[in-house]
Amino acid sequence: MTKTIRNIAIIAHVDHGKTTLVDAMLRQSGIFSQHAHLVERVMDSNDLERERGITILAKNTAVTYHDTKINIVDTPGHSDFGGEVERALRMVDGVLLLVDASEGPLPQTRYVLQKALAAKLPPIIVLNKIDRADARPAAVLDEIYDLFIDLDATEDQLDFSILYTNARTGVAHRTVGDASTNLQPLFETIVAAIPPPSGDPEAVLQIQVTNLDYSEYLGRLAIARVFQGTLKRGTEVGIAKLSGVIQPTKITKLFTFRGLERDEAEVVTAGDIVAIAGVEGIQIGESITDLANPAPLEPLLIDEPTLTMVFTVNTSPFAGREGQYVTSRDLRARLDRELLTNVSLRIEDMGATDSFRVLARGELQLAILIETMRREGYELMVGKPEIVVKTENGKRLEPLEVLIVDCPETFIGIVMETLGTRRGEMVKMVNHHSGRVRMEFRIPSRGLIGLRGQLLTDTRGTSLIHSMLEGWTEYAGDMASRLTGALVSDRAGVSTAYAVWGIQERGEMFVGPGLEVYEGMIVGENAREDDMNVNITKEKKQTNMRSSSADEAIRLIPPRELTLEKAIEFISDDEFVEVTPKSIRLRKKVLDAKKRPKRWQEIRASVESAS
Repeated sequence: MTKTIRNIAIIAHVDHGKTTLVDAMLRQSGIFSQHAHLVERVMDSNDLERERGITILAKNTAVTYHDTKINIVDTPGHSDFGGEVERALRMVDGVLLLVDASEGPLPQTRYVLQKALAAKLPPIIVLNKIDRADARPAAVLDEIYDLFIDLDATEDQLDFSILYTNARTGVAHRTVGDASTNLQPLFETIVAAIPPPSGDPEAVLQIQVTNLDYSEYLGRLAIARVFQGTLKRGTEVGIAKLSGVIQPTKITKLFTFRGLERDEAEVVTAGDIVAIAGVEGIQIGESITDLANPAPLEPLLIDEPTLTMVFTVNTSPFAGREGQYVTSRDLRARLDRELLTNVSLRIEDMGATDSFRVLARGELQLAILIETMRREGYELMVGKPEIVVKTENGKRLEPLEVLIVDCPETFIGIVMETLGTRRGEMVKMVNHHSGRVRMEFRIPSRGLIGLRGQLLTDTRGTSLIHSMLEGWTEYAGDMASRLTGALVSDRAGVSTAYAVWGIQERGEMFVGPGLEVYEGMIVGENAREDDMNVNITKEKKQTNMRSSSADEAIRLIPPRELTLEKAIEFISDDEFVEVTPKSIRLRKKVLDAKKRPKRWQEIRASVESAS
């Protein structure tokens, strides 16, 4: 007797508890032995995912409930990784929409739900974190109904099942406060509400690749769903390339999913999600089909990137000291490798051989790529993020975002003022009478560059900021850039406490004493709008004089710690972020002060054109 199958994706806004719920499902399904040691958020296998507490890559797992195998795809919750979500929805027959019982639907909830409804996938609604003191499940459920109606859901899609969960303790309820003590109601609802996969095991073979993995022993692994037909190990099949060519290949190994493991299989049939070895050169979106009677599937359609950034070889005086891969050939090879698994990314060549333009969905996606590269031993420099502009019917169009800011009532004025200067237009404001206000804005994507850091500073770290691409709008004209200048080192050497003490009243420092610097390196932010060249290596002259005023105590203000995201947000058009495995430095594109253009002229011009 063959076990029935259910394929389901768990979709939600970032930090609403998807991965924690998958943890509980894995534990309660009996996949792991009693003595198995499990870490928290077991599906977040990537180091960066664990550090940041977010899911970056869509991953597959499977559990068994009675005689039903449930294939689960854990998807990212951040809109920058929307390409991962779009692929995941192609693999499944239904979705489990997870919503925080306090925060309610947020921009990414809308984004992923819109994709799921367009794909005609039946939803199950799970209100998570019902144990929160500020949980409001009834009000949030009304908001979810409003969201479904707003997205033109059909009558069938509005007739969804509702569950209330506490993913951390592994409990699901059909009604709030019922006697349930485990996730059994969730498993029963998945089996009942999600249809079994359609597909005829006797039909012509149709398999679509939606993800790639790599094994040291087996090489490239294609993770795919069998839509039609049956595939046996050792069979000769055809790979339908994106170019339309049918390339013959032999399947060497087949695997199905069980918990976090892969089980080797001899045969897989329509409806299952599998990993296939022996398919070198296959790409995401391509199909595996019958060689004699090919019937390829339509390739995956992914939303276009909206942000671009220049990656270039590190040319600073400290180049090559810390990194293992420093040449343009290394950089190109690494970016090409990223394209194999990241379908929402684009790489364009520039005029120079040592620079590449990388197009992505957002700042976070680019920052994750750069952080991954530096951990692998790469040295590079990146420029300021810029938006992608396209022309249609003679009009310049730029991407438009929906931005939701959740902040205390006392900061409404400063938030509106900040977004006003970035051409943000407020469309809605909701007060839940809890001391916090939720404001919704329409804002060009350009206005989001550097916004997160500024708003967190303005609201003393109390605001929650979420955004989602809404579409394209007519280009809104120039926008004021950073209004402060930089403190730039005018010579090479080692920074001293005496020099930092003298400079710190001019602005905010990025470096402390005892650090090696070079000419053109940015060591701080000037309080005024123009750049200032400073001598950060200056030493106190030693004399035999003794007086009460000569030996003043040097009190240093701790420097601002720059993370990669903060550094990318800070830089202007004439600056680079230098990224190495051990350091993140800011520098001017032109290191020599005598050849550098005056910054205040550019600032004044941008402010005047934006006003």
